[in-house]
Amino acid sequence: MEYKVIVSYQDGKTIQKEVKDKQAESLFGLKVGEEFNGETIGLSGHTLKITGGSDKDGFPMRKDLDGSRRVKLLLTKSVGFRPVQKGDRRKKRVRGNTINEDIAQINTKVIKPKKYEAPEEEKTEEESEESKS
Repeated sequence: MEYKVIVSYQDGKTIQKEVKDKQAESLFGLKVGEEFNGETIGLSGHTLKITGGSDKDGFPMRKDLDGSRRVKLLLTKSVGFRPVQKGDRRKKRVRGNTINEDIAQINTKVIKPKKYEAPEEEKTEEESEESKS
């Protein structure tokens, strides 16, 4: 079992991590919209929220479709279909909201980032002498 996890930060930066074996098993069964601890994929101090994903054939996951099955739905403007004209509807194949072995990519966003603490700068002897004068 192997997933590509795309992590999006609030400043627009994104990173991609490949998770395998035990890390991937910890994501198995989670649903779109759920939050999980970033330590499970090697990002300690982060809380991540699953925003979507796609399966091995490229079909997108939908939050409102329970389970992990792949079905054909009549869609208007939403995940899986972008209409050209107002009122367009199409039957499109989409994947359910639960992560299983058929999922290839998981999209996430950072909810609580690790707090960055700048290391304390050590003053050199010259700076400490200047501050005394």
